[in-house]
Amino acid sequence: MNTKTPPRLSAEEQGRARTAASAARRARAELKSELAQGKVSFFTALWDPRPAIQRMKVTELLKGVPGVGQVRAAAIMERAGISDSRRIGGLGKHQLAALRKELSLSKIDSPKGALIVMSGPGGVGKSTITAALRHDPRFWVSISATTRAPRHNEKDGVDYFFLTEENFDRMVAAGEFLEWATFAGARYGTPKAPIDTWRDLGKHVLLEIEIEGARQVRQADPSALMVFISPPSWEELAARLQLRGTDTLERQAARLALAEAELAAASEFEHNLVNHQVEQVLEQLVSLATAR
Repeated sequence: MNTKTPPRLSAEEQGRARTAASAARRARAELKSELAQGKVSFFTALWDPRPAIQRMKVTELLKGVPGVGQVRAAAIMERAGISDSRRIGGLGKHQLAALRKELSLSKIDSPKGALIVMSGPGGVGKSTITAALRHDPRFWVSISATTRAPRHNEKDGVDYFFLTEENFDRMVAAGEFLEWATFAGARYGTPKAPIDTWRDLGKHVLLEIEIEGARQVRQADPSALMVFISPPSWEELAARLQLRGTDTLERQAARLALAEAELAAASEFEHNLVNHQVEQVLEQLVSLATAR
């Protein structure tokens, strides 16, 4: 029987590994201390994006909740059907829902996540911001439903929820959309159910949407955080729109006219963030969601 010997690390590599392990232990200890002092809730701690926290065992974090010791933590995990070895980053949607239910039954506070409605003119960088937040465990990016046919590279439940006209009609009649509209011969809408599910699990939900859709959401949910993304200047936005090489001159003019109209709606939003740098906007969105 052949056994593989582990690779030998150099002294420098061993030093880096010890430093990384020490930093990970320190990050976990600090988070558990904040949890024990009531500075953060369990689900807020669960969505901490640091790799050291995402690799942490769920049981280890759960034991840091005030009033939950080793025995109670084990009982909660067993009733939720989650293995003691499960790490935070490996939790699935159904496991999270079961854990939420058990914490609710145990009267452990788990506040809802915020709903962030983000809008702004075309070309301002909304899709770049959204793409970055897809990789942040604190956020879930809302998925729209549509009656149009999927394109060859699109997946149901990932890019859109693809619905028949009949199913879309049924959801409209049942009030299951936060907002919906018709565009280019197809209907698009934002389903309420997945948004409510993820907010109940403590995640912040980001909804990137057009101005008119944002107005509908504000009417449906006044508690939503309304965020408008503005360009550093009109000249910079115009230059960005004009650089889209596939557009005709007529299309460029139409895009500029639409952008000007969209910028006029900025005052309708609770927060106006100027996109000088994407990283700065991301920090501001996290801060707004946490404060809410």
